[in-house]
Amino acid sequence: MKLITAVIKPFKLDDVRDALSTAGIQGMTVTEVKGFGRQKGHTELYRGAEYVVDFLPKVKLEIAVDDDAVDTTVEIVKEAANSDSIGDGKIFISDLNEVIRIRTGETGKDAL
Repeated sequence: MKLITAVIKPFKLDDVRDALSTAGIQGMTVTEVKGFGRQKGHTELYRGAEYVVDFLPKVKLEIAVDDDAVDTTVEIVKEAANSDSIGDGKIFISDLNEVIRIRTGETGKDAL
């Protein structure tokens, strides 16, 4: 089992969710986060005053999948979150040692 963590632009969230649902991949956790990468923020003008925005708004998705669904899930997220511009985000893949469904006590693949 793997945990796929993707940090994407907020306006791409619905596209990613819809694409994953269409492929039969269900269940994700979404968190609003702020961060920066190579672009290191940007400068904006507000009421005539210039100020630096160091941390840009992003959305972090966490999707737990079985090993055989990792490649499909990553490809779907890559395609749906891509806007061909700087700051589209990153995808991280981590191992999951165990998953337990609280309500039923199911473990492993059955808990996903």
